[in-house]
Amino acid sequence: MDKKLNTKDLINIGIFTALYFAIVFIVAFIGYIPILMVIMPALCALIGGIPFMLFLTRTKKFGMITIMGALLALLTFLLGRPWLSILFGVCAGLLADLYMKSSDYLSIKKAPMSCAVFSLWIVGMALPMYFGYRDAYMESLRPSYGDAYVEALTGLTPGWTFWALIVTIFVAGLLGGFLGTRILKKHFVKAGMA
Repeated sequence: MDKKLNTKDLINIGIFTALYFAIVFIVAFIGYIPILMVIMPALCALIGGIPFMLFLTRTKKFGMITIMGALLALLTFLLGRPWLSILFGVCAGLLADLYMKSSDYLSIKKAPMSCAVFSLWIVGMALPMYFGYRDAYMESLRPSYGDAYVEALTGLTPGWTFWALIVTIFVAGLLGGFLGTRILKKHFVKAGMA
Protein backbone atom coordinates (compact mmCIF):
# COMPACT_ATOMS: atom_id res chain seq x y z
CA MET A 1 0.00 0.00 0.00
CA ASP A 2 1.25 3.47 -0.92
CA LYS A 3 2.08 5.44 2.24
CA LYS A 4 1.98 8.89 0.63
CA LEU A 5 -1.15 11.00 0.74
CA ASN A 6 -2.86 11.23 -2.63
CA THR A 7 -5.70 13.31 -4.06
CA LYS A 8 -8.36 10.87 -2.82
CA ASP A 9 -6.96 11.10 0.71
CA LEU A 10 -6.98 14.90 0.60
CA ILE A 11 -10.59 14.86 -0.65
CA ASN A 12 -11.57 12.54 2.23
CA ILE A 13 -9.84 14.85 4.70
CA GLY A 14 -11.69 17.86 3.26
CA ILE A 15 -15.10 16.16 3.28
CA PHE A 16 -14.80 14.80 6.80
CA THR A 17 -13.30 18.01 8.17
CA ALA A 18 -16.26 19.95 6.74
CA LEU A 19 -18.74 17.41 8.13
CA TYR A 20 -17.12 17.36 11.56
CA PHE A 21 -16.86 21.16 11.69
CA ALA A 22 -20.50 21.61 10.65
CA ILE A 23 -21.66 19.26 13.42
CA VAL A 24 -19.49 20.95 16.05
CA PHE A 25 -20.60 24.39 14.85
CA ILE A 26 -24.28 23.43 15.18
CA VAL A 27 -23.75 21.91 18.66
CA ALA A 28 -21.89 25.09 19.71
CA PHE A 29 -25.09 27.09 19.35
CA ILE A 30 -26.25 25.76 22.73
CA GLY A 31 -23.64 28.09 24.23
CA TYR A 32 -26.23 30.87 24.21
CA ILE A 33 -27.25 29.59 27.64
CA PRO A 34 -24.40 30.03 30.20
CA ILE A 35 -24.66 26.61 31.87
CA LEU A 36 -24.77 24.95 28.46
CA MET A 37 -21.70 26.94 27.38
CA VAL A 38 -19.80 25.08 30.09
CA ILE A 39 -20.84 21.62 28.84
CA MET A 40 -20.77 22.54 25.14
CA PRO A 41 -17.11 21.47 24.54
CA ALA A 42 -17.80 18.00 25.95
CA LEU A 43 -21.00 17.72 23.94
CA CYS A 44 -19.06 18.67 20.78
CA ALA A 45 -16.57 15.87 21.55
CA LEU A 46 -19.38 13.37 22.13
CA ILE A 47 -21.36 14.16 18.97
CA GLY A 48 -18.20 14.73 16.92
CA GLY A 49 -17.15 11.17 17.71
CA ILE A 50 -19.56 9.81 15.12
CA PRO A 51 -18.13 11.55 12.03
CA PHE A 52 -14.61 11.10 13.38
CA MET A 53 -15.10 7.35 13.66
CA LEU A 54 -16.44 7.25 10.11
CA PHE A 55 -13.33 9.20 9.06
CA LEU A 56 -11.14 6.53 10.67
CA THR A 57 -12.63 3.91 8.32
CA ARG A 58 -11.16 5.96 5.46
CA THR A 59 -7.88 6.81 7.20
CA LYS A 60 -5.05 4.48 6.31
CA LYS A 61 -2.11 6.85 6.01
CA PHE A 62 -0.13 8.81 8.53
CA GLY A 63 -0.89 12.51 8.50
CA MET A 64 -4.59 12.37 7.65
CA ILE A 65 -5.74 12.86 11.25
CA THR A 66 -3.07 15.52 11.86
CA ILE A 67 -4.22 17.50 8.83
CA MET A 68 -7.85 17.24 9.97
CA GLY A 69 -6.91 18.57 13.43
CA ALA A 70 -4.90 21.41 11.91
CA LEU A 71 -7.73 22.38 9.56
CA LEU A 72 -10.33 22.38 12.35
CA ALA A 73 -8.08 24.52 14.53
CA LEU A 74 -7.35 26.88 11.65
CA LEU A 75 -11.08 27.32 11.05
CA THR A 76 -11.68 28.17 14.70
CA PHE A 77 -8.73 30.57 14.61
CA LEU A 78 -10.26 32.32 11.60
CA LEU A 79 -13.51 32.60 13.59
CA GLY A 80 -11.72 34.53 16.34
CA ARG A 81 -10.07 32.03 18.67
CA PRO A 82 -6.46 32.66 19.79
CA TRP A 83 -3.54 31.35 17.74
CA LEU A 84 -2.84 28.76 20.46
CA SER A 85 -5.95 26.92 19.25
CA ILE A 86 -3.93 25.94 16.16
CA LEU A 87 -1.30 24.37 18.41
CA PHE A 88 -3.97 22.33 20.22
CA GLY A 89 -5.41 21.13 16.90
CA VAL A 90 -2.07 20.07 15.45
CA CYS A 91 -0.91 18.35 18.66
CA ALA A 92 -4.19 16.49 19.25
CA GLY A 93 -4.30 15.40 15.61
CA LEU A 94 -0.67 14.26 15.64
CA LEU A 95 -1.07 12.27 18.86
CA ALA A 96 -4.23 10.57 17.55
CA ASP A 97 -2.44 9.86 14.26
CA LEU A 98 0.55 8.28 16.05
CA TYR A 99 -1.76 6.19 18.22
CA MET A 100 -3.68 4.79 15.21
CA LYS A 101 -0.45 4.30 13.23
CA SER A 102 0.77 1.91 15.95
CA SER A 103 -1.84 -0.56 14.64
CA ASP A 104 -1.52 0.45 10.96
CA TYR A 105 -4.95 2.09 11.30
CA LEU A 106 -6.61 -1.34 11.58
CA SER A 107 -7.57 -1.60 15.27
CA ILE A 108 -11.20 -0.95 16.11
CA LYS A 109 -10.21 -1.29 19.78
CA LYS A 110 -7.81 1.66 19.52
CA ALA A 111 -10.23 3.86 17.58
CA PRO A 112 -12.28 5.21 20.55
CA MET A 113 -9.09 6.21 22.42
CA SER A 114 -7.87 7.92 19.27
CA CYS A 115 -11.17 9.81 19.18
CA ALA A 116 -10.70 10.88 22.81
CA VAL A 117 -7.18 12.18 22.13
CA PHE A 118 -8.27 13.91 18.92
CA SER A 119 -11.16 15.60 20.73
CA LEU A 120 -8.68 17.55 22.83
CA TRP A 121 -8.34 19.98 19.91
CA ILE A 122 -11.57 21.47 21.30
CA VAL A 123 -9.64 22.76 24.33
CA GLY A 124 -8.22 25.40 21.98
CA MET A 125 -11.74 26.68 21.32
CA ALA A 126 -12.33 27.14 25.06
CA LEU A 127 -9.05 28.98 25.77
CA PRO A 128 -10.59 32.49 25.69
CA MET A 129 -12.59 31.68 28.84
CA TYR A 130 -9.34 31.10 30.74
CA PHE A 131 -5.92 32.55 31.50
CA GLY A 132 -4.77 35.76 29.77
CA TYR A 133 -7.75 35.91 27.44
CA ARG A 134 -10.48 35.72 30.07
CA ASP A 135 -11.20 39.39 30.82
CA ALA A 136 -11.11 40.51 27.20
CA TYR A 137 -13.23 37.55 26.11
CA MET A 138 -15.87 38.13 28.77
CA GLU A 139 -16.03 41.83 27.92
CA SER A 140 -16.41 41.02 24.22
CA LEU A 141 -19.53 38.99 25.08
CA ARG A 142 -21.18 41.77 27.08
CA PRO A 143 -22.59 43.84 24.16
CA SER A 144 -24.20 40.81 22.47
CA TYR A 145 -25.23 38.67 25.41
CA GLY A 146 -25.70 41.16 28.23
CA ASP A 147 -24.41 41.58 31.74
CA ALA A 148 -26.39 38.69 33.25
CA TYR A 149 -24.93 36.19 30.76
CA VAL A 150 -21.35 37.38 31.35
CA GLU A 151 -21.73 37.32 35.14
CA ALA A 152 -23.25 33.82 35.03
CA LEU A 153 -20.54 32.49 32.70
CA THR A 154 -17.79 34.08 34.80
CA GLY A 155 -19.20 32.43 37.91
CA LEU A 156 -19.45 29.04 36.19
CA THR A 157 -15.86 29.06 34.89
CA PRO A 158 -13.35 29.70 37.68
CA GLY A 159 -9.74 28.84 36.77
CA TRP A 160 -9.78 25.28 38.11
CA THR A 161 -12.56 24.34 35.68
CA PHE A 162 -10.02 24.46 32.83
CA TRP A 163 -8.59 21.15 34.07
CA ALA A 164 -12.07 19.71 34.53
CA LEU A 165 -12.82 20.82 30.97
CA ILE A 166 -9.87 18.81 29.62
CA VAL A 167 -11.02 15.70 31.49
CA THR A 168 -14.65 16.05 30.39
CA ILE A 169 -13.66 16.58 26.75
CA PHE A 170 -11.43 13.49 26.86
CA VAL A 171 -14.12 11.33 28.49
CA ALA A 172 -16.82 12.64 26.13
CA GLY A 173 -14.51 11.97 23.17
CA LEU A 174 -13.99 8.41 24.39
CA LEU A 175 -17.76 7.92 24.77
CA GLY A 176 -18.27 9.50 21.34
CA GLY A 177 -15.77 7.02 19.95
CA PHE A 178 -17.64 4.07 21.43
CA LEU A 179 -20.96 5.51 20.24
CA GLY A 180 -19.55 6.03 16.75
CA THR A 181 -18.15 2.50 16.71
CA ARG A 182 -21.55 1.02 17.58
CA ILE A 183 -23.42 3.14 15.06
CA LEU A 184 -20.90 2.54 12.27
CA LYS A 185 -20.01 -1.10 12.94
CA LYS A 186 -20.88 -2.10 9.36
CA HIS A 187 -18.42 0.50 8.01
CA PHE A 188 -15.65 -0.82 10.25
CA VAL A 189 -16.24 -4.35 8.94
CA LYS A 190 -16.00 -3.09 5.33
CA ALA A 191 -12.78 -1.22 6.14
CA GLY A 192 -11.25 -4.39 7.62
CA MET A 193 -11.03 -2.93 11.11
CA ALA A 194 -13.58 -5.12 12.90
